[in-house]
Amino acid sequence: MRLALNEEWTVGARIGGGGFGAVFEAEGTVGEKAAVKLVPKAPGAEREMLFTDLDGVRNVMPVLDSGEHEDQWVLVMPRAEKSLRDHLQQHGKLPLNETVAILSDVAEALADLKDREIVHRDLKPENILLLGGRWCLADFGIARYAEATTAKRTFKLHGTFAYMAPERWNNQRATSASDIYALGVLAFELLAGTPPFTGPYEHDYHDQHLHGALPPLPTAPPLLAVLIAECLFRAPQGRPAAGNVLARLGQIPAAPLSGGLAALAEANQGAVARRAEADRRASAHATEADRRKALFEAAMASFSFIAEAFLTALTTAAPSGEVRKGDQGGWTVRINDAQLTLSGPRETASEVWGTTSAPAPFDVIASATLSLKVPTNHHGYDGRSHSLWYADAQTTDQYQWFETAFMDTPLRPVRGTTEPFALDPHHESRTAVSPTIGMQQVAWPFIPLAIGELDEFIGRWAAWLAQAANGRLAHPSQMPERNPHGSWRR
Repeated sequence: MRLALNEEWTVGARIGGGGFGAVFEAEGTVGEKAAVKLVPKAPGAEREMLFTDLDGVRNVMPVLDSGEHEDQWVLVMPRAEKSLRDHLQQHGKLPLNETVAILSDVAEALADLKDREIVHRDLKPENILLLGGRWCLADFGIARYAEATTAKRTFKLHGTFAYMAPERWNNQRATSASDIYALGVLAFELLAGTPPFTGPYEHDYHDQHLHGALPPLPTAPPLLAVLIAECLFRAPQGRPAAGNVLARLGQIPAAPLSGGLAALAEANQGAVARRAEADRRASAHATEADRRKALFEAAMASFSFIAEAFLTALTTAAPSGEVRKGDQGGWTVRINDAQLTLSGPRETASEVWGTTSAPAPFDVIASATLSLKVPTNHHGYDGRSHSLWYADAQTTDQYQWFETAFMDTPLRPVRGTTEPFALDPHHESRTAVSPTIGMQQVAWPFIPLAIGELDEFIGRWAAWLAQAANGRLAHPSQMPERNPHGSWRR
């Protein structure tokens, strides 16, 4: 068969296909090897749904030519070496370094797509192809085209049940977070040889994605196991963004944990898996209360790793320090007369943080307090405290832990004994982050606490603890100490 599009193509044997379209080998007029996908025209969907301008997006299969033939739309792409599904069938589960390389290629593409506000919608090994030494995404628009031509509950996206995010099963629209969920499923499959949820029937997949427990993944190093668990959080807003996933993947082979931190991270995997399971145990029809509950579970999972990594680093450097464990993963470390305390997370009531009369600039799900106390000196100074908030403080619906702190307005004549100081999310702190002038102001920028990137955070507080233990912790020379301007959404 010959196809006359922008150029002429000779179509050969069929080499693949799925629920929407068949793929054939093809050759151009100058001998260029290609693959032709024929997609049947269907009521309710237009040709434009199959095409997206992806210039500048890394690791995607380009469309060489396009058009129509009889009752089918035609897409011409380069001939790939093989699909990731073919690769998995040849090799089974993959070694760590190859897994990280594949996931990094896909995460690069997803990061660029998120910047363009494009959602793939059908990420799976069949749609990831090896081209020029890189694993590239294919079939853009196919899933969107299929959704437009089928009823909401028929799920005629054949072969995608294993990779569909919980919100898709609840008939909610696909977002970039849905692609991140599919990436988490893919990561699990590359290491384990099978996806975390295996059906086999539609109702089985439905129950497993909404309520099922994530199986253990003993072959994954701790940082990768935690990352996969976060990608598979039931709440879309709790999943990491593609750029964060890509950055953390880059650290896994280059900077493995060792010694006490490695042992601690391994022990933490079970806790993360249990909390990720709880995150997915909400009802099929999520309410606002269910959403906040799921996000709080995600906050607890992230906090546990931060708290334990912090404590291990401190006790490794100062093994003679007195340690007391607190509630919800909190702790206290005392050295001489200095006492550093991290409280456990507290859930933030939405009606306390934001009201209809005084809306908040961003959402806060949970908070904790990190305080360093010393005996009051002759200047009346007894230490400092910072707030840790689990919030979408910088990007809408992208939740993570942030460190910040507050100060009294310079117009207030009384100087506090603790400066800067922590505030829980309530009306005073809401005023501090709003354009309204209040009695408190932000004194420390909102700094994300990213798992795997805690060195500056831990090192800074370790230095302050050392100063306090030696009797040299002093009132900050200026307030605010660091310019907080522009570090949160207003």
